[in-house]
Amino acid sequence: MPNKKSTKKLTKVADDEWHVSRKRGGGKLRREVWTDDNGKVIQYNLAYISHEIHGGDNGRVLGYDNAHGLHHRHYMGTVEAISLTRFEDIEQQFEQECYKLWSKT
Repeated sequence: MPNKKSTKKLTKVADDEWHVSRKRGGGKLRREVWTDDNGKVIQYNLAYISHEIHGGDNGRVLGYDNAHGLHHRHYMGTVEAISLTRFEDIEQQFEQECYKLWSKT
């Protein structure tokens, strides 16, 4: 008998976009979150996008996601694995870094 792959149904619970003022660098914030049937965050994408600040990586200045099963951080075209795995901690880190970036402008 073939080994059946377990497929969990994911529900997109957040698909948000906010515009960032020109004073803070312009662009937009994106937040996408998917959960399983138990409400646990399984997949996420957090991004600060500003083509005026960074032209590469589709304008992503800063981002966190877990695409391809790996929690990682994007910053100005570089990608690195991160040790944080709880979505709440990652989202808090993302917010702190955004505020830090905006305080420099």
